[in-house]
Amino acid sequence: MMLRKLLSSVDSQFLNGLKLQIGGSSYLASRSVSSLPEAVGLDSDRSDEENGEMDWDNLGFALTPTDYMYVMKCSRDGYFTDGMLNRYGNIELSPSAGVLNYGQGLFEGLKAYRRAMGAGFLLFRPEENAKRMQVGAERMCMPAPSVDQFAHAVEQTVLANKRWVPPSGKGSLYIRPLLIGTGAILGLAPAPEYTFLVYAAPVGTYFKEGMAPINLLIEHETHRATPGGTGGVKTIANYAPVLQAQMRAKSKGFSDVLYLDSINKRYLEEASSCNLFIVKGGVISTPYTNGTILPGITRKSIIELARNNGYQVSERLVSIDDLREADEVFCTGTAVVVSPVSSITYQGHRYRYRTGEETVSKKLYEALTSIQMGLVEDKLGWTVNID
Repeated sequence: MMLRKLLSSVDSQFLNGLKLQIGGSSYLASRSVSSLPEAVGLDSDRSDEENGEMDWDNLGFALTPTDYMYVMKCSRDGYFTDGMLNRYGNIELSPSAGVLNYGQGLFEGLKAYRRAMGAGFLLFRPEENAKRMQVGAERMCMPAPSVDQFAHAVEQTVLANKRWVPPSGKGSLYIRPLLIGTGAILGLAPAPEYTFLVYAAPVGTYFKEGMAPINLLIEHETHRATPGGTGGVKTIANYAPVLQAQMRAKSKGFSDVLYLDSINKRYLEEASSCNLFIVKGGVISTPYTNGTILPGITRKSIIELARNNGYQVSERLVSIDDLREADEVFCTGTAVVVSPVSSITYQGHRYRYRTGEETVSKKLYEALTSIQMGLVEDKLGWTVNID
């Protein structure tokens, strides 16, 4: 009787299946109670609403542990087992795990928003993250979940943690899918087993400046990526090497570091965790992705939105000289969304740029976030509704 009572309190969506709308097609993600071994622990009385204990007005970009994570295993043959929701917590790894010894791992980042009008949540272009993970997995000799498996895992994670999705306009639920080599391996080789894991945390703005313009420092000696390397995929190994330059810049009062190409040391690539755009005479330019720059999903979306709104967008080599002459500069990324740049410092010279309400970045920010939060009709089919 006690077990039956507990099971009856679980959200019926977890027991009867989840319906995911992607591009007008319906996917039924059915699952049984056995696939949710921890589901009976859900607090169903509160899970439909925001967490009342959170200070939603002061969210930063830091880890707030939530309730559940999604886990799916895979052997080297490429076949993933059925995934399941587990309580959020530590995972067990062999000291010889491929990810620990050889950095065989990828991650993604995307967001879920509480709908501004009506119930439910919105995901922004999750299929693009799934496809990017597949590209990265091929580069890193790893199997990858299918687009459907990826989307299903993300949806389950959002619904299991839905009380952690901030109120509309207060932030978002940041979702972090991981693909890591968890099998034990001693010699340099692909791991024999892999884990696909998705967790989430409520977040606000990425930079400490909030929505205020940021200040960047161009790094001349340290490089984020080199031709033939892994700069164009979202491997975990790309990020720790930039920490030294980033910490050095932040100690001098800068928000982040902007990196140059490693060959000519003249062409702009990207910041530590976001893509770069410049505006000159109404023309928007951004460094083209040539294998050393991550093809950001927010970057791709901003390019499409800008062209749809009549702007000329050029993907090309962007030099230091272009930066000196720019009217406006902004960064894009899942975490930063669209962040205006107030100044960029290079070899002791500070170059300042236009910011404010009438800038291109502000207009594109409003256009993008209005779609992400459901404030306007999504005519581009970018959002996924989770009821």
